[in-house]
Amino acid sequence: MSESKNKSMSELDAKKRLKQLAKELAEHDKHYYQNDAPVITDSEYDQLRRENETLEINFPKLIRNDTPSKRVGAPPASGFEKVYHKIPMLSLGNAFDDRDITNFYQRINRYLNLDEKQIIDIVAEPKIDGLSICLRYENGLFVQGATRGDGTEGENVTNNLRTLDQIPEQLDGDFPEIIEIRGEIYISHEDFVNLNQQREKEGKTLFSNPRNSAAGSLRQLNATETAKRPLQIFCYSWGEVSKISWKTQSEFYSRLRKWKFPVNPLTRLCKEKSVLLETYNNIIKMRSNIKYDIDGVVYKVNSIDLQERLGFASRAPRWAIAHKFPAEQAETILQDIDVQVGRTGALTPVARLNSVTIGGVIVSNATLHNEDYISEKEIRIGDTVIIKRAGDVIPQVVGIISAKRPKTSREWTFPTNCPKCNSVAIREEGQAVRRCTGGLFCSAQRLERLKHFVSRNAFNIEGLGGKHIEGLIKDKIISQPSDIFNLAEKSSLLTSREGWGKRSVERLLRAIEKKRIISLERFIYALGIRQVGESTSLLLAKHYISFSSWRIAMQRVSKGFSYGRDGTQTHCEFNSDIEELCSIDTIGIKIARELGGFFNIKNFDNQRVLDELSAAIQIKSFDDIDTSSSKISGKTIVFTGSLLSMSRAEAKAKAERFGAKVSSSVSNKTDFVVAGVATGSKLKKARDLGISILSEMDWKNLFDL
Repeated sequence: MSESKNKSMSELDAKKRLKQLAKELAEHDKHYYQNDAPVITDSEYDQLRRENETLEINFPKLIRNDTPSKRVGAPPASGFEKVYHKIPMLSLGNAFDDRDITNFYQRINRYLNLDEKQIIDIVAEPKIDGLSICLRYENGLFVQGATRGDGTEGENVTNNLRTLDQIPEQLDGDFPEIIEIRGEIYISHEDFVNLNQQREKEGKTLFSNPRNSAAGSLRQLNATETAKRPLQIFCYSWGEVSKISWKTQSEFYSRLRKWKFPVNPLTRLCKEKSVLLETYNNIIKMRSNIKYDIDGVVYKVNSIDLQERLGFASRAPRWAIAHKFPAEQAETILQDIDVQVGRTGALTPVARLNSVTIGGVIVSNATLHNEDYISEKEIRIGDTVIIKRAGDVIPQVVGIISAKRPKTSREWTFPTNCPKCNSVAIREEGQAVRRCTGGLFCSAQRLERLKHFVSRNAFNIEGLGGKHIEGLIKDKIISQPSDIFNLAEKSSLLTSREGWGKRSVERLLRAIEKKRIISLERFIYALGIRQVGESTSLLLAKHYISFSSWRIAMQRVSKGFSYGRDGTQTHCEFNSDIEELCSIDTIGIKIARELGGFFNIKNFDNQRVLDELSAAIQIKSFDDIDTSSSKISGKTIVFTGSLLSMSRAEAKAKAERFGAKVSSSVSNKTDFVVAGVATGSKLKKARDLGISILSEMDWKNLFDL
């Protein structure tokens, strides 16, 4: 969306779009950082980010508590011990052209009140497309390694990182008592090809790109598996440090080399903007010969003093920026179109192509987005198409070459039934996406919904992550949520699986038993009903109190909706139950439609799943939760600044859920102030009044999150 269009947008439309962007970007962060399986290109992701930022500039009063501008990454996945980053691992702002770089210089000069002609030394280095990690050294000894996670909390992968020869166990020479070295784990192009060839011989799933293979290799639960993978590292920054004795970024890189850490050899010190852009263009020309994936060039102010003065803005430092590469394109033939089905039933067309090399990566598949996109571009099977690969993730078809269309080309019709389960696929009015109505009956949705079912904010079953769910489904050990609670009956099958032993199975079964009692709001969220997130689940639990009351009410809601033969909603008759549901704050007809669809009498499998689950577990009514032992029950809490791991709305809901009162202002009656990043006057007032101040991690520890 263009900036001019954003400026002409009404405030109401802007509010709706910001809400939509917050949800979309949170989902994409989860796919990229937690699952190592992005579903859009880096370029598309960056466009969404820029649209969000532009809207926030034009409508500052509409900035949301859960704004993506103040969030980095996604929460760490289950299966690893969590590590708290005392100094958050933030991301960088993006630049896409020379004008953006000029603006970067101008912002620095304005902030520091410098003359525009004053020269600022900038360090330029390739932006590695890998997995960010943090290496902690105490008294020169490597004691801990962690992934970035959501920026505040990552995964403890110390043992896995010890398998890398490039990471020294002990530092030589002079070094701070405590220092965290940050860098990027990656796999070279040659090693990536060899790794996939080996996996193909072994009948294993192939990695889609080097970044995903690096991330998957580092996050093996068994470090001996990581040791078999050809992981490498480049280091470029620091986190917590007991004493900074270097005065420039360049000097820090010299220290890294002395301590035996790999530093990218293409790093350059640039004393003028023209030299900076020349370095960028030279790296672009070299890109096809560079033996690992890069997706841009990072610029950092060289002076540490200036870095400290510039500080940070929301989720990124003011003293650094990533100059992203333009997308790479190639021509090839569209052989066929398949349809993939996601967790929420979204049907996405995928182009099957004659293999073509783009940026050193062989591409044989590309996204076609949706049926309107295919129609608008007049794409036919057999066409010569233009493929764009941006950010080294998912390529996309951006157009056709009409002059090369063969007479044998043929039009493609989007299916009205799910290709996985044959359930009706409906397309709501005003929506571009067609969705399968099969729910848990659909095998494609089943996998993604089961991953969601056990995720952190749902049942949160320790040791049962997404990869385990995928393997258990593949081996036909589980197929629906209730099967998880019957795994004890299949313990012998579990013990015989590769990488599993008797003790690990016993730990898993104990973890499952602990989750047989769950709150109503977590249960509702775990079902993975479209548009029903954590906040909506809490609202529903508060209103209907018990599972049986909620289920009966939703079945009545479903009777107010009727569907045509193609599954499209043809009529909505507002009955008293729909009116009651829509009277709940923030719940409207769209959410009512999704709930009605889930509880529709025709969706037999959804109802069967609910029957079997309610028989296997205890769903606690909303009033059943005891807050007498809560550490914050009866306390008055104030939040200030932005939280990195959850939105302010989510934090407020958790506080109220555990018996606290949340206030918008600090007073003598305030018991705690929870301070995030970019705090304001509330923190100062709390200190003046001697009120207890909690960090975000302190806050999360109150609930053992």
